[in-house]
Amino acid sequence: MKLNLTKPICFFDLETTGISITSDRIVEIAILKVHPNGKEESTRWLVNPEMPIPKEVTAIHGISDADVADAPTFKELAKEIHQIVKDSDLGGFNSNRFDIPLLAEEMLRADVDFDMKNRVSIDVQTIFHKMEQRTLSAAYKFYCNETLEGAHSAEADTHATYQVLKAQLAKYDELENDTQFLSEFSSRKKFADFAGFISYNKQGEECFSFGKHKGKLVTEILEKEPGYFGWLLNADFPLYTKKVLTAIKLRAFNNKLD
Repeated sequence: MKLNLTKPICFFDLETTGISITSDRIVEIAILKVHPNGKEESTRWLVNPEMPIPKEVTAIHGISDADVADAPTFKELAKEIHQIVKDSDLGGFNSNRFDIPLLAEEMLRADVDFDMKNRVSIDVQTIFHKMEQRTLSAAYKFYCNETLEGAHSAEADTHATYQVLKAQLAKYDELENDTQFLSEFSSRKKFADFAGFISYNKQGEECFSFGKHKGKLVTEILEKEPGYFGWLLNADFPLYTKKVLTAIKLRAFNNKLD
């Protein structure tokens, strides 16, 4: 089964120091870029996170402080990585909820602008869970009838994710071989930011999805409580969430001037 692509898609996987989007860092990244003509390019980097890797995390992915001591930092790699993915849709396993938000944070910390405009994302885990409710190793065994050797290695997981998606397309007639369809199918509730703090209502307006203003329009709250915007920018929210909030505030300001 060959993916029907109108533009390249980059399947990627991250190994990290933990599961916090705002405070944890990448220690390994692997990217498999698949072109519309079927050409595949695979790249992998170890990354110095500039912070200790907890022993319990090393026990999962096998990457220790010593392994990344001489590796480049993400800031040193950011432009090279962005050059690879900037023209592509993105794909991964649990990527909509973790890998893409964390990649965005690392890019913004490295002063590289990153957003999902003019591209879609396909979360193979969501497709899998909607169809079968299992893990990546089980998905690989179920769909490809092979044992995933080197699970929790970013490179092995990336290649397995790509193979699972192709097998899903071959297995389920209701899945269309189209990145836009697969993106919508693998999405959960639509959010304006990657981390899910700002959602859309039925009218397509941005609303807060947390705290005392949950369900309320962002524009209304920022106008009624100007201090709330400052609190959000200084609190421990993801950089991309702050970027979206700033864009909403500037848009509202410009609309007043028109």
